[in-house]
Amino acid sequence: MSYYFSKELTLRFEEAIIKVTEALKSEGFGILTEIDVKEILKKKLDVDFKRYKILGACNPPYAYKALQTEDKIGTMLPCNVIVIEHKENKIEVAAVDPVSSMQAVDNINLSSIAEEIRTKLKKAVDSLD
Repeated sequence: MSYYFSKELTLRFEEAIIKVTEALKSEGFGILTEIDVKEILKKKLDVDFKRYKILGACNPPYAYKALQTEDKIGTMLPCNVIVIEHKENKIEVAAVDPVSSMQAVDNINLSSIAEEIRTKLKKAVDSLD
């Protein structure tokens, strides 16, 4: 089992960020964090890296259910979605597979929540074009 699912797009990087954010919103997710990896690596290490953003997506009702089920699950939240520019107008969007990551947690009650979140994240990623 892979720990992520992804889709390749042909569009500008900025447009991909907007489309991903909208697709996630349509499935009940908001973006809590946005990490610009390229900018951070340039600032901290003075290295050049491709455009790469990590979006921390959260679906509040499901996050609440997960936290009620397992109070340390916050160590695995939010769900990360990445947008990578491999070359100009060649974008990859990938999202964590929550079912895969929840296998590390010994709590059977999390599996149904993880399945529901996986369905929503996958639907958002699959809807991109």
